[in-house]
Amino acid sequence: MAYAHTTTTTAPRSTGLVARITDALAARKVYRTTLTELQALDNRDLADLGISRSMIKSIAYEAAYGK
Repeated sequence: MAYAHTTTTTAPRSTGLVARITDALAARKVYRTTLTELQALDNRDLADLGISRSMIKSIAYEAAYGK
C-alpha cells in the first residue's frame, strides 16, 4: 500500500509585513527629505526651478510614492 503526503510551505506572514513596513519607512524618508530640501530653498531658487511654494508637498509626495 502506498501513501502520498503533500507538504505545502508558505512564507511566514511576518516576512511580508516587515517588507511592507520597511518600504513604507523608506518612502516616508524620501518624502521628508524632499520636502525639507525644497522648503529650504528661497522663492527665487524655486522660481528658477519652475516651482511655487504651494507645489512643494505634491512634488515631495510624487517623488516618494509616485503619481
